[in-house]
This record gives sequence, C-alpha cells and structure tokens, in this order.
Amino acid sequence: MCVLYFYGTQDVFLKMTKTIFEKIIDKELPANIIFEDDQCIVIEDISPKAPIHLLVIPKKPIKMLSASSEKDQALLGHLMLTVKKVSEQLNIKDNFNVVINNGEKAGQTVFHLHLHILSGKNFTDFLPA
Repeated sequence: MCVLYFYGTQDVFLKMTKTIFEKIIDKELPANIIFEDDQCIVIEDISPKAPIHLLVIPKKPIKMLSASSEKDQALLGHLMLTVKKVSEQLNIKDNFNVVINNGEKAGQTVFHLHLHILSGKNFTDFLPA
C-alpha cells in the first residue's frame, strides 16, 4: 500500500507501508510456516475458525481477487495447486474447504489476497452445496 503526502507544490514524499502478510513473507514477523516456495507461503491462521485453518498467501502483493489480472493467471493456478499439495501433506485431501473473502463486506480484513484452507469442522450449515 502506498500513501502519498503532498507538501506545497513540488515536494512529494512517498511512504511505503507493508501488510502483515508482507511482513511475514519478509520474515519481519514470526509465523508458523507450513509450506513455502518462490511464489507463495502457507501459514497457520492466528485466529482459527476450524481445527485446521491455514492461509495460502501469494508473495506478489495483490490487494484482493478482484484486483488480479490476466497476468496473474499462472499464480492463481499455483495457489490452488498449493492448496492440493498442502491438503495431501496434512492428510485432509478429501475433507477441506477453500475460502476467499473478497472485500470488506465479504469479511476480508487483510488486503493482500489469500486463500483460507479450513478442515476438521462441518461447514455445511452455511456454505452452499
């Protein structure tokens, strides 16, 4: 996220702020890392909503799914294949949900695209079939 500050007509100061996920990716903040490669990182959610609640986070900062572009197609596919790989490693490959919250009204609280892997709980009461 960039914030521009304008002072007068000629001085422009650019301040870069990182999301919590960027700080985790850059190893500035600790996290329980389950998997990592050159394109993404998988961590345990610090506020789990299920017995297994992981986050698959691309290293490329994309604000949300609706902010992705055609150029991100390979990365988005890689994220889904990472979900498959991690679910196999954790022996939950036949019992998990994948959720993407897109925007504040959809429950997104960190504006860096991420996928939730949820398992160990029955979510059929509120998820569409």
